[in-house]
Amino acid sequence: MKSLTIIVLSLLLSACAGLPEGITPVSDFELDRYLGKWYEIARLDHRFERGLEQVTATYSMNEDGSVNIANGGFSPKENEWRDAEGRARFLGSSDIGHLEVSFFGPFYANYIVFELDKEDYQYAFVTGNKNTLWLLSRAPHISDELKDQFLNTAQVFGYKTEGLIFVDQK
Repeated sequence: MKSLTIIVLSLLLSACAGLPEGITPVSDFELDRYLGKWYEIARLDHRFERGLEQVTATYSMNEDGSVNIANGGFSPKENEWRDAEGRARFLGSSDIGHLEVSFFGPFYANYIVFELDKEDYQYAFVTGNKNTLWLLSRAPHISDELKDQFLNTAQVFGYKTEGLIFVDQK
């Protein structure tokens, strides 16, 4: 029974590393340019960020070469700030925007940058699977054109855009 549990767990974890259908990580990815603070503009709802506003993610290098992730957001319902710290590492080449992230010990999930402002690194479209999607920006507010671009791209890839939450960044 123990070996069956290990096999099932291994299959589930390896499935996390695959790409959602149709999604291709960006190439020519430059981690040094991606590091720093990003504002969460939009997301599909999930329990880890449910009800949070003013959400940001800050990426920095760890001494071991992995990426430190410091996420934070404000819960108006509980009138408190919440934060979570995690780590990311590349699944393959460091010039491909496909990493895996962990906030909970040995369990990792996809982090796929599939669209990126490669000129200035001012916005990124990120997914993990067909139930997770984020629009990140270096600024707390974006143009209507970028919002429309994100919505159109998400729809083309089959995301349920009616479920998107546009984050109040104050």
